[in-house]
Amino acid sequence: MTKPFEIPKALVWKAFQRVKANGGSAGIDQESIEEFERNLSRNLYKLWNRMASGSYFPPPVKAVPIPKKNGGTRTLGIPIVASVCLLFRCGWECLGLWFLATSGVAAL
Repeated sequence: MTKPFEIPKALVWKAFQRVKANGGSAGIDQESIEEFERNLSRNLYKLWNRMASGSYFPPPVKAVPIPKKNGGTRTLGIPIVASVCLLFRCGWECLGLWFLATSGVAAL
């Protein structure tokens, strides 16, 4: 079956490896990297499939108040593990592939 966006599965795997090496905390879904890894093959396939079909829409982020030096707080958004893989780790490569696939611009 052909997908609208050609996202290599290896890119999603490499992205997860980078996310895991970086650590981090669970997002709004409360799923840690370790929990994501328990069903790693299924989770990465689901993420790849949604990315390649153009149907991945990230869920809301978890809002965490962070204290500021002046006594106030600022809100930090914590995305879910799958969103981190997609948006922050393979983001530029995926974004470039998506742009080329959707813009009609030929690759140089």
